[in-house]
Order: sequence, then C-alpha cells, then structure tokens
Amino acid sequence: MTRLSAITPSGHAHLGNHLGAIRRWAREGSAGDLYFVSDLHAMTVSYNPSRLRSLSRELLAVLLAAGIKPDRVFVQSDLVRELGALSWVLECTCSFGEAARMTQFKQRADGQGMVRLGLLTYPVLMAADILLQGATEVPVGQDQTQHVELARSLARRFNSTFGEVFVVPRAVMAPTAARVMDLSDPTRKMSKSTQDNAGVVFLLDDPDLVRRKVMRAVTDNEKRLEYRPTTQPGLANLLEVLAACVGRSPVEIADEYSSYGELKEAAAEAVVAELAPLRASALELLDDPKELDEIRAAGAARARERGQHVLESALRMAGLSG
Repeated sequence: MTRLSAITPSGHAHLGNHLGAIRRWAREGSAGDLYFVSDLHAMTVSYNPSRLRSLSRELLAVLLAAGIKPDRVFVQSDLVRELGALSWVLECTCSFGEAARMTQFKQRADGQGMVRLGLLTYPVLMAADILLQGATEVPVGQDQTQHVELARSLARRFNSTFGEVFVVPRAVMAPTAARVMDLSDPTRKMSKSTQDNAGVVFLLDDPDLVRRKVMRAVTDNEKRLEYRPTTQPGLANLLEVLAACVGRSPVEIADEYSSYGELKEAAAEAVVAELAPLRASALELLDDPKELDEIRAAGAARARERGQHVLESALRMAGLSG
C-alpha cells in the first residue's frame, strides 16, 4: 500500500500545518508512505519565483526536521518533465466539463479578474502526481475528495480505453487533527498565505516571537476558563493548542488554570518546546545547502524510478512511443 500526501509552499509552514499534518506524518507514517512539496501547485495564482524556490527548500527542510525519513520525500518540480508528459496524456483523457465542475476552481476563480489556466487544470496535475507514483490511497480533507475522484475517473477511463496502466487510487479521510485557528482572529484557520501574520506562529519563528504572538492571542471578556468553542473560540483555540502540544484533553486542561495570562504563558512555553527541536534541525539543514541538495536529488531519483514504468507504459499505450 502506498499513501501519498503533499504540502504546498504557498507560504511559510505554521503551527497548524505541524500539529494537523506534518507531525502526524512523521509519527505515524508507514514504509510505503510518500510526502512531497507540491511547488507546481503554488503556480496557479500570482507568485514570486525566487520566493517560491526559497519556500520549497524551506518546506523540504521542515519535513525532514520533523522526522520524516529522507527516502519518503521529494519535491514535485524535480519531476516536471515526467509530470508534464503524463499530465498532457491525462488532460487528453479528461473533459472540459469535468475540470470546470471542480468546486475549488469555481470558488477560487470567482471574482478574479485574471484566472490562470493552471487553476483549471491543476486537478489533472494532481491526478498525475497520484498515478505516476502508483498511490493506492490519498489521505485528504473533505475539500480534496473531488480531486481524488477525478484521478480515479481518469485512471479507469485510460485503462479501459488503452489498456491497464494505472492503479486506481482511493481517497481516505485524513485522521482528525488538531484544529489551529489564527491567534488574532479565532474565526479563521491559521494560514500560510494570510496577509496579516500577527496571529500565525510559523515553525521557524524565533522563540521570543512565538511567545509574543501567543501572549497577544485574542481571548474574550468573560473571564471563564472553560472549553467552549462556540461561545469562547479564542480561549478554546489556546486550550486546543496547549492540549495538542502536551498530549492531553483541552477540557481537562481548562480546569488547571485560574487566569488567561497563566494559560497563555503555559501555551507559549508548550509551543516553544514543541517547535524547538524541529526549528533547530530545519535551520541546520538550511545552513548546509550541500546536504539538503543531496537529499533532494536522491528523493527525485527515487520518485522518477518509481514512476518510470507507469509513464513509459502510459505513453506507449497512448501511441506516443515504441
């Protein structure tokens, strides 16, 4: 069984990414699991090329620093030739209607003056990511199940039309993870691409900056330390962050503090302690470009090798090679 997961370098990785996915990948990943930095996906909206390059390297370092084994990671653009070829074959297997029905495309394109064609076709690229690596399972949230269903449809259609080449993957719901909201606005999720990062704890933030962000977290005026996500979302967010860092229940933790200040101090120190080893390892990797480049090159070579037979078979069956 091969599970495939990705993270897009649309911004610096943050605490929500770590507690919600990266930490779980490192702790619970099995030998067949694969993780990649989906930098090609970040090109579907306006972006800065040098920043994209820097963020991709940083995110690769973060995945490794979190404890994910080097033989399970790669960067998507290192396979751009293979993915480009397979994406074209799949685009010629996909209908316009299928692509245009994607809910995320309609939501992101709504109201935009200039919509990149890549925003429409990126689910086909995602299908190429999945099918090239022979993934059998793709852990996703509810917003991505439609894309995996497209990959399934394209795989079945190609197989029935030209011959059996692709493993038909299935979407599996990602395990329920810690929900981390923006510390300055607990009504929105912490985001890599937010314009106001005052409430976003980035994984490579200096410990003193982490403390300041947590201490300035929005709570409320009720002065009741109870875990009530609906009526006290700011307080609930802090309790959930602290609980995720120390491995306990937010309801249980709420009974141990008598003031918001005391709770914030505990949460700040817990977050600093949680991120300290990851930050140190990531910065060490980023300070040693040669080691990171070697790991990246080896990951790319393994990913190409895994996908070589699939790509060659798909091209041959489609009439494009010997």
